[in-house]
Amino acid sequence: MSQRIFCRFTRDRQAESLGISEVPQGGMCLSSFLVLTRKKGEVLMGKVNPEADWAYVGALDSKRVNWFKDGWMLPSSHLILYESPQDAAMRIAREQLGLDKIELKGPKVVSEVYDNPRFPDRKNHWDIEFIFTGSIDEAPKDFPPVWTELRLVDLNKVSKSSIVRSHDDIIQYSGVYAF
Repeated sequence: MSQRIFCRFTRDRQAESLGISEVPQGGMCLSSFLVLTRKKGEVLMGKVNPEADWAYVGALDSKRVNWFKDGWMLPSSHLILYESPQDAAMRIAREQLGLDKIELKGPKVVSEVYDNPRFPDRKNHWDIEFIFTGSIDEAPKDFPPVWTELRLVDLNKVSKSSIVRSHDDIIQYSGVYAF
């Protein structure tokens, strides 16, 4: 029998020897991100509206929304159970940007395991990130009210610390900009 625990999540006790029946202790997130650019260094980002229902739009509870409300964030969301990353990307475009049609490339898939400093008792949080890229001529003018501000942010003119939720890493992983 193998000493490895594979990422084969199952509740079937007979098959459990080849996988695991529980989510990792630190949790696991599957998320899609849109990295939309106009020119090198400009990425579409927004500041979350704390009055919006981010629990519905992107799986963010009100505590996290308040932590992140003053920083720049990419249009993004956790996947809905059984939703494909591609369908999540199109849902993000509709619900967060008001765009019914947009051409996206990808996804580029990135996986990270880390300990979240805000939750020191939860070790080994696992993120699997699906990053979609595309171009946009301008920020949507009539964007949904999930944002207080939505614009093309010149990454050469903002501090890395003003980008929340480690979305600076997502931008870097996308290949469109290196900090």
